[in-house]
Order: sequence, then C-alpha cells, then structure tokens
Amino acid sequence: MAIEPAPPMTTTDLTVGGMTCAACVRRVEKKLAKLAGVTATVNLATGRARVSHPPDVRPEELVATVEQAGYTAALPEPPRKRESKGAREPDVRESVDARQGEGVRQERERLLITALLAVPVLVLSMVPGWQFRNWQWLCFVLAAPVAVWSAWPFHVRALRGLRHSTATMDTLVSLGVVASFSWSAYALFLGGAGTPGMRMPFSLLPSAMGAPGGAADVGSAHVYLEAAVGVPLFVLAGRFLEARARHGTGAALRSLARLAAKEVSVREDDRTERLIPVEELAVGQVFVVRPGERVATDGAVVEGNSAVDLSLVTGESEPVETGPGSAVVGGAVNAGGLLLVRATAVGADTQLARITRLVTEAQAGKARAQRLADAVAGVFVPVVLALAVTVLGFWLGAGADPQAAITACVAVLVVACPCALGLATPTALMAATGRGAQLGVLVRGPQALEGLRHIDTVVLDKTGTLTSGHMSVARVTAVPGGLGKEAVLRLAGAVEQGSEHPLGRAIVAYARRALPEQGPPPEVRDFRAQAGRGVRGLVEGRLVEVLAPDDDLPSALADALPAAESAAHTPVVVRVDGATEALIEIGDVVRPGSYRAVDRLRRLGVHPVLATGDREEPARAVASALGIDEVYARRSPEDKAALVRELREQGRRVAVVGDGVNDAAALACADLGIAMGAGTDVAIGAADVTLVRGDIEALGDAVRLARRALGTIRANLLWAFGYNLVTVPLAMVGLLNPMVAAVAMSASSVLVVGNSLRLRAWQPAPATAAGRGREQAGVRGPKPAPTGGGTR
Repeated sequence: MAIEPAPPMTTTDLTVGGMTCAACVRRVEKKLAKLAGVTATVNLATGRARVSHPPDVRPEELVATVEQAGYTAALPEPPRKRESKGAREPDVRESVDARQGEGVRQERERLLITALLAVPVLVLSMVPGWQFRNWQWLCFVLAAPVAVWSAWPFHVRALRGLRHSTATMDTLVSLGVVASFSWSAYALFLGGAGTPGMRMPFSLLPSAMGAPGGAADVGSAHVYLEAAVGVPLFVLAGRFLEARARHGTGAALRSLARLAAKEVSVREDDRTERLIPVEELAVGQVFVVRPGERVATDGAVVEGNSAVDLSLVTGESEPVETGPGSAVVGGAVNAGGLLLVRATAVGADTQLARITRLVTEAQAGKARAQRLADAVAGVFVPVVLALAVTVLGFWLGAGADPQAAITACVAVLVVACPCALGLATPTALMAATGRGAQLGVLVRGPQALEGLRHIDTVVLDKTGTLTSGHMSVARVTAVPGGLGKEAVLRLAGAVEQGSEHPLGRAIVAYARRALPEQGPPPEVRDFRAQAGRGVRGLVEGRLVEVLAPDDDLPSALADALPAAESAAHTPVVVRVDGATEALIEIGDVVRPGSYRAVDRLRRLGVHPVLATGDREEPARAVASALGIDEVYARRSPEDKAALVRELREQGRRVAVVGDGVNDAAALACADLGIAMGAGTDVAIGAADVTLVRGDIEALGDAVRLARRALGTIRANLLWAFGYNLVTVPLAMVGLLNPMVAAVAMSASSVLVVGNSLRLRAWQPAPATAAGRGREQAGVRGPKPAPTGGGTR
C-alpha cells in the first residue's frame, strides 16, 4: 500500500494580545495545537504567534481559536500602496509601532493616575505620625478607584481566563487586590476598624502569627488598604518599565525597516525624472541616487562614481567605492557623487528585505531552555493558587490571626508570577539577533545560536570563502634596469583589453586599480590572440606580447618562476619589442581578513578544516598561508557532504562555511550551515547562519555573540527560577507583605529584560596583535591564495 505524501504546510503569523506571562504563551500554543496538523510558536516579547498549518485550515479559524482561549488575535495587515500624491500609507511595521506607542501612552496615563491616588494611601498607612481622625475613610475613598479602575485590566483578563478554565499571572494579581480590598472594606464597615482616633504601628516584615505589617490595627479588625493600592501600583510600574525595555530589544529590527526608501526618482528614456513610491519601482528601471540619499533597492550602477556606506545594512565599517557595473544594495547611503542605478531586485527579493525577514523569523523561535520554562509555566499558576489556599488554611488552622493568614495568602499570590520565565529567552534572542544583523551576521533562530555555541569543527570552502573567488594579479616582478613595473603594467593592460580570457581580464582590472592617474589605456592595433600561447598587439608603436613563460627568462624572472608555481599561481611574461620585461603572477587571492578569521576561530577552540573542489597544490598553498593543517582537495559536492558526515560520526560538532551551489549539500547535512552573503541563493537557503557582508572574519564574531547570547539566556532563566524558589517560601511564612511582593515581582521582570538589553551594546573582539602582524606581513592583499587559471 502506497504511503501518501504529507500535505504541504502553510505558515501564518498572528498578532496576539492580552498575554502577560509564560502561562499565557503555553495556553495559546496548546489551544492552537488542538487543531488537526497545527503547530505554533508564541513569543511573549513580540506578541506574535508563528503558526504552521495545513492549507485547509484557514487563517480566520486560527484567529477564532486564539480568541476562544481568551486572548485577542489579528492577521498582519497587507502593505498598502499610496493611491495619490498625498501622504504615503504607513506600512505594517509602522502601524504596529503606532499601536504599540498608543498602548504605552495609555499605560503611562493609567500609571500616573494610580500613583496620585495610591501614594497618599501608602504614606498614611505607613507613617503613624501623619494619621489623623478618620484617616481610614480617606484612604478607602482613594483606594477604591485604584482597586477597581487601575486594576481593571487584571480583573478583565482574570475573568476571561476563568471563563476558559485557565489561570494566569493576572489571576494572581486580581485575586490579591480583590482579597486585600474586600477584607479592608469588611473591616471598615463591619469589623470596627472605622472607630475614630485609633492608630497603627507599622512594620515592614510582619509576624506570621500577629498583625500583618502595614495594616491599620484599629478596633477588632485590621485595614491594609496599602496592599490593595500597592500591588496595582508596583505591577503597573513594572509593566511600564518592562514594555519600554522590551521595545528597546527590537530596535535593530525597526532600524532595518527604516532603512527602506519611501520614494524613488526614476530616470526616463528622455532623461526626465519622475518621483514614484518605491512600491511601484520595477526591475530594469533606472533610478537616481543623489549624494546623501538611500539607494531605493538592489541594483547595478549604470552611470556615475561614488562611495557607498553599507554600515547599517551589512556591517561594512568603511564606504565601498562604486562605479559603472558595480552592484549596490538597497538601504545603503550614497556618500559621494550622483549615481544612476538599474534595479535588479524589488520588494521582498531585495537583500534588505531578506535580512529583515531572517531576523523576524529568528525572533519567532525558542531555545530548548525556553521550551522547558514554558512547560513549567503551564502548571505554575495552578500550583501557586493551590499553595495560596493551603497557606491560608494552614495559618488559620494553626490559630494565627486571620489578617496574618490573609496577608501571607495574598503575598504568595502576588510574588509568584511567571513573567520573568516568559521573557527570559525572547528578549535576549531579540537583542542578540538584532545586534547580529547590525554586525552582518544573520541567524535563523535560537537553534542556530545554540549550534554556534557548541561547534568545535568548521569546514571551510576555499574559492569564494577564504579567497576572493575570481582571478586577480597576485604579484608583478619587473626586470631590473628595464621599463619599470608601472610602464609594463600600462602596456600589458592596454593589449589585454581585447582579450576575453580570465587572465587577461585580471590584468586589465589590476592595471586600472594600480594606475588610476594614467587615465584610459592607449589604443591597440593589430591585436591577435594565440590559442594556448597568449596575446600580442601594437601599443604606441611598440609590439607588446603577454605570453606563457618559456625557458629563456632573465635571471630575476627565472628566480621568481618557481615561487609562482609553488603557490599555484599562473605566471605570464610581458615582452616589449621582443625583450622580456616582467613576470605577472595571477591567481585567486586570499580575502583580506581570512587569516584573522582562522586565527580567531582557533583561539575560540574551533578546529578549521579546508575542503575544496580545487586541485591539491592551490588548496595546500591556501592552507599553508592560513595555518590550516587538515586539507581535503578535489572534493565533489557529494564528497563534501560525505566528509561532513564522517566528521560528525567522529563525535565532532561540525559547521560548514560555503558560498556556492556545490556547498549546499554539505551545508544542509552539517550541524550548522553558514553561508557567505555574497554567495548563491541555494547556499543561503540551506544555511542556518548567513554572513551578510561576505567577510569570513565575521564568523568568529558570530560564535562569540552566540556564546554571549546563550549565557544571557541561561542567566535570565536561572534568575527567573531562583527568584520564585526564594520568594515563594518567604511569602508562605509571612516574611513578605503584598507590597514588597509586588515590588519583587515587577523588579524580577525588569531585571531579566535589562540583562538582555546589554546584548545591544556587545562589541566584536578587536584583531589580535598576531593577526594584525600576519596581515601586514603579506597575507592581506596579494598573498598565495591560488587557483591556477591554466594556460590559454
């Protein structure tokens, strides 16, 4: 019987409202998972749910399911194009930020009003010397709106959870406020606490068997309205500070969204310009980028020269010179002259859009530790409710004062909040992935961070990863007493203009870079290409030949030839009017920074391995230059994948770095795949981490950032669990009154978020002295990094 293939899955993102703690996250995930074939990952810090579901499950059904769980849900709004020349319609992220800003404003207003009402109650309750006749009634009048209006969001969410047979942090806070205020009302109206003229002593740490600290001990009953106002005040203050801090963890993603240009000036065929929304720009259209403006989308320069600042897009620290034929990235800033750029990608296909999408997807995931925390939070609140009831019953059964028993019960309800558990991982993950994007390192999610943290072996591709990936001039040796290096380069670059061979193109490009003041090369006449031999032509009346070397070489060049061959460079000689003037070595040069990258990995305890499809000699030359001992040459894509499997079978945790289609299989079967940002889409799609700026040196930074991020997550979870292990027993024995419990609970959440925010300031390690010395000694620039180009 044939097995039917699994149906394709669809991914839908939902905006979920009303979540306050890890228990809410667990509740939403479990509710969505009850739908056939549906799995969901909910992020408390972003308020987003990423749902994987069969196509026959409609998004509206997902929204309804979340609402049935007692929360609000909405589908992301589609981006809207501008319909007229009026103001541009805000995009999705702008509208989300606007709604979040409105929510923060409302929370601030609620907090300010609550503080104005609550502070007099706290002062009068805690300072006996300031109490006056009937002060309890004034406190009751001030406390009533706090207990009802200020705490209303907690009450509403608690009742909503009750309707769905669930309990969350809001249930704990609501019960604490209701219990303390109700008992105070009873004491005032029925228990004799309203007797005038009575005063109460204040003690911060109450006795478990006596009157609760902070209570108004008057008549035959106690009033502790300070708990009824203190709990909402401190919880609201903590929520407000926490929301502001959480907003900071997503700053990198918002800055990426702001890099996108809003409008673009398109150049028509008749050289006129018109301003259009960037959404209307099409591939192939030519647009203008003036000095100081952002490049509207990915494209190729067709006219003009300038320096382009890519620091905010790819992390490049220095502006990159561009000219006709150069590729530019959307979001980069034009720092120099006027550029005309032909669009090569628009919308979701641009590099900036891919970066934003990868960062967003990374922030939707969960680390293994957070999944454990969510599982604990799912049963945490019911356990706390049971503990609170048990504490109340125990103290009453032990003959303790009823007020002391109620105080301990309320303190347990308030202090045992799983907020910090829900925020421990997502806030650190948001800060780390955002900071990584700023530095040119994109991770797909927490699994990739965990993989980076634990790798001990990295398999490096050679061509395009450690080397530039194209033929370049590595060294020029001129005959002493001859025409000189510059004159020979000028003549060789001129005669090679007519050649289509990679060696010829490398000489032309090098001559243009090395001799910018010489202007355009001179004209060539009688050009001829000799198959397998070289090219020749007349330049300024001289016969110039660029040929494969023979046995008849001047001694200076004869001495340089073995070095070129040992480095696997392709040597050519330049003859002018029959006299041999210079030897030019051509090969695939090592990328600047490759030695520093390998050296940094080794210092981090990661063993480098070189695997390439190139020949043994070039591979050995690169390995020797970079200090890599383990080399595998002439490896096909299948061989690379087999090598990765073999290394993993040896117990190693293997990462693979590559940039081409031939690396995709190895990237996919490694513990961690790392793609160069300038590589092919196939390689990037198969990788877990992408080095956006195409700089192998960023790999060491990625490992260090991952280790710092995982360390931060572990510290957050340790604090979140440890806080409850310490404070809940203290509350149970009556050593925490509800106000102190509210402060402790709010402080724990703010501390977790603040610890995560430190990742935003994380800095890559500076280059070591050894690395700088090796770069200056010759690995930087034209250093043996060879792929032989062959003869013509």
